[in-house]
Amino acid sequence: MARYSPVADSAPQTKAPEPPAQKEPPVTWSSLPHKSQLLILAACRLSEPLSNTCLLPYLYYLIRSLDDGTSKDGQKSSNSSISRRAGLLVAAFALAQFATSMLWARLADRYGRKSVIVYPLLASIVANLGFGFGTTIPRVMFWRLIAGVANGNIGVMRTMTAEIVTERKYQSRAFLLLPLVFNTGNIVGLALGGLLATPTKSLPWIFGGIKWMEKYPFALPTMVNAMVLSFALMLAVGGLKETLPSKIGQRDLGIDVARRIVRLVLRLRAHGYQSIGSDEEELRTGLSSIPPSRQSGPPPSSMPSQPATLKTKAIAITLAGFTLLPFHNAAFMQLFPIFMSTPFNNNINHEGHGLFFTGGLGYGSSTVGLYLSAFGCSGIFLQMFIYPTLQAKFGTLKIFQFAFVMFPLSYVLTPYVLLIEGSTARGTAIAFVLSLQVIARTLAIPSSVILLTNAAPSPKLLGTLHGVGNMLSSLARAAGPALGGWVSAKGMEIGMVGCVWWTYLTGIAVLGVMVSWKMEEGKSPHEKERSLRRKDDD
Repeated sequence: MARYSPVADSAPQTKAPEPPAQKEPPVTWSSLPHKSQLLILAACRLSEPLSNTCLLPYLYYLIRSLDDGTSKDGQKSSNSSISRRAGLLVAAFALAQFATSMLWARLADRYGRKSVIVYPLLASIVANLGFGFGTTIPRVMFWRLIAGVANGNIGVMRTMTAEIVTERKYQSRAFLLLPLVFNTGNIVGLALGGLLATPTKSLPWIFGGIKWMEKYPFALPTMVNAMVLSFALMLAVGGLKETLPSKIGQRDLGIDVARRIVRLVLRLRAHGYQSIGSDEEELRTGLSSIPPSRQSGPPPSSMPSQPATLKTKAIAITLAGFTLLPFHNAAFMQLFPIFMSTPFNNNINHEGHGLFFTGGLGYGSSTVGLYLSAFGCSGIFLQMFIYPTLQAKFGTLKIFQFAFVMFPLSYVLTPYVLLIEGSTARGTAIAFVLSLQVIARTLAIPSSVILLTNAAPSPKLLGTLHGVGNMLSSLARAAGPALGGWVSAKGMEIGMVGCVWWTYLTGIAVLGVMVSWKMEEGKSPHEKERSLRRKDDD
């Protein structure tokens, strides 16, 4: 035993220098955990944008063909009538989402997340095919409603993302993935709708003379949608793992069947010379390398028992900002293609106060689709390479607020492109205002999802909060185009094409700016839970 030494005890103690803390490596796309699960979820996320945006490039021509160009009194359908019907047709999809989003959230909490993704995906495939072969407005309206019901589960996908990736350092990229896929789906949907609508006329060297395409001129893009979603359905059935805590680890028939199929393929590839044991080993290192998406943290019995509620002022303001974004953005997505398709008015009055003029850009459906999809590509570049850097430097809330300021500027300027003489100058102007809107929504959409997620006081309420958020955003995406179409029709009747842009869209966007400045940026619900647990331990 060492003796007590007063000399040694009184000697000055020199503290050994601590080794410098190793800097944590930066988060990259390749460092995301559970990438395979996130990619399958992303493939399923394609359902909504493909189903919702494919019709936009040809919406004007679709409505004009379905009502045979005449109204009930036998008069030729006016641009205001087409705009009003277009708003209702676009709103039907989101209205069905609104009516079923909370139902999907409750079913997901009871029966599991995977089933609430797989079965609606199958319904979405059927709805796309039905819409493409619809020949009357009531029929296409019905299939739009079915498609909206099938895509009311977006909140479940966001909840699943939060359950797969729980660490905050991965949040910006994990929660960016679904909006990134949404933007990609929008671009693909717009391009498909623009290129493949009326294929016997737009691509006569390929589809010329095909009778069923002449009878159903808008069926081909929806058929391609159905094919893409069928592939996503196979991935979900055979590879997506359950993340509901009470169902994790239970047998999954879809995954079992997929493994049996892969095992059979491996045996055939080896010409029967591989043993079953080697196949099993390859499967364990291949298919089974996907770890189950388990909740981080202790079991529910050891969770802190402090009550949590969604009825707070911070959550209410966050939900308001989350809802106002699709309120004007969805209306823009419907109004802008109509604006581009409406025939150009050669008799525009350039004199006066510059308010009363009407008309559109007079582009065809293929030009509209290519125009919108081409500019949407810039959104993908921003989300993949620019947004994570900006979010890390300025924070999610600052990016969200900056984006909201850009929306009103874009809406105010849009109608004035009609007053610019010369097709080149006019095209440059429309490119400018469209770029403003695309950049704004590219920055705002992923930020809104992260802010809503971080507003949840507990992981237990995350699914409910996203269900409420999806319900409100669906209502906004229903009301926005419907009201926008009505205001646009009234504006055209009085000779003011800019009415809907200067009053409705700009007004909602300015209200969004005001709400964004009252929002707060919180921590992720899992971090909040760990903080509470540490306090309880202390």
